[in-house]
Amino acid sequence: MSVRKFENKSPKIHQSAYIDEQACVIGDVEIGEDSSIWPMTVVRGDVNFIKIGNQTNIQDGSILHVTHKGEYDKDGGPLIIGNGVTVGHSATLHACTIGDYCLIGMGAIILDKCIIEHHSMIAAGAVVPPGKHIKSGELW
Repeated sequence: MSVRKFENKSPKIHQSAYIDEQACVIGDVEIGEDSSIWPMTVVRGDVNFIKIGNQTNIQDGSILHVTHKGEYDKDGGPLIIGNGVTVGHSATLHACTIGDYCLIGMGAIILDKCIIEHHSMIAAGAVVPPGKHIKSGELW
């Protein structure tokens, strides 16, 4: 596995988490108990932080990234993923918040400042535009 420090911030990975040897985890990242990161996935906490809860799985080829702090967004955007979440193959999550027990379908794209509440489902191939708020139990 490729776990890398970035600008003096190293990933914090629970000892029971599985990180595939072909996955890449960089920078300010926290991965919870019994979670898994599968081949060809990139988890890049370079300009903000990423927190992945317990018993969450990030499937093959997914991209997880954040937004930097700047003139137009003074806080930037972290990526926060709750407990018991499944992120399907080749999904892209960018600076959003995913509640507990959600399913993110294969190839879905969830953009900056989105909030996906607990027990929601994002369909395969869906694009959730910036700032969208998906209520608990909804299908998008």
